[in-house]
Amino acid sequence: MSALVADLAFVVIALATAAAAVLVRDLFAGIVLFIGYGVVLALLWLRLGAVDVAMAEAAIGAGLTGVLLIGAWSRVGRLGALAEPRAPLAGRAAAAALSGGVGLLLVVALVALPAGEPGLGPSVMGNLDRAGVPQPVTAVLLNMRAFDTLLESIVLLAALAAVWTLMPRDALANPAGLRQRAAPDGVLAALGRLLPPLGIVVAVYLVWAGSSRPGGAFQAGTVLAAVFLLTMLAALVPAPRPASRRLALALVGGPFVFLAVGLAGAASGTFLLLPEGLAGTLIVLIEYALAASIAPALAMLVVGVSKEGGR
Repeated sequence: MSALVADLAFVVIALATAAAAVLVRDLFAGIVLFIGYGVVLALLWLRLGAVDVAMAEAAIGAGLTGVLLIGAWSRVGRLGALAEPRAPLAGRAAAAALSGGVGLLLVVALVALPAGEPGLGPSVMGNLDRAGVPQPVTAVLLNMRAFDTLLESIVLLAALAAVWTLMPRDALANPAGLRQRAAPDGVLAALGRLLPPLGIVVAVYLVWAGSSRPGGAFQAGTVLAAVFLLTMLAALVPAPRPASRRLALALVGGPFVFLAVGLAGAASGTFLLLPEGLAGTLIVLIEYALAASIAPALAMLVVGVSKEGGR
């Protein structure tokens, strides 16, 4: 009974936080509530036993997205656009109706599921010995539905390309973001020297552990992105230029390896077909390649556009 009460309390908190984030009038308060909503969702996923999803939600859904929203809020404020009037009531009502309709459809679809059906769980567990890894989430994402994951691996790259497309052409040759200045003997510089080795070890472990327990490329890529950002904030590593070839190779390396594996499978008769004997090795290879591409993509989204030259 106590577990049910705790679950209901989590659901109520999640709904209340989501409603507050949408309805609050202050934009910054809405962003803070959105970050809190992401943390509550991570706890809910953890309660459901989906540790992988909980880690991704906390790192990307709450952490990275929150940083991006705060950065956008700060930039819009500097441009003087925060004083603009709110959207008309009709527009807000239409958005609320659309969101409510989508939510209602999800509830109807959930209720319409046949009772007592085991779902796809038994099929997944019954084929783990052929999938190459014992972790069901990794097996599904990198083998059983690898095509979807391949497309998802390109989403961050597409988002970053969209940001850079809006940049003035002369800004592409300049270092991204602001030039950081930190005292050589300050706390930030000390953390920039102390934490990155630990972060790299954690990221390597997260990818390796993802084959048998919670972990994976997105979680590891987020840790590596934090390491990269810390070294840049501490002025230990200069921000790369968007036009840098090395940066471009790092960004496309993961999806390229994934696609190459898929084409090799196509030569065997099925796109993204992983041979049973090599499936585990190929999955770990793809995960490491994806983590190495996710990290700079996330970091460059946070760093933002060049502040030198252009507009």
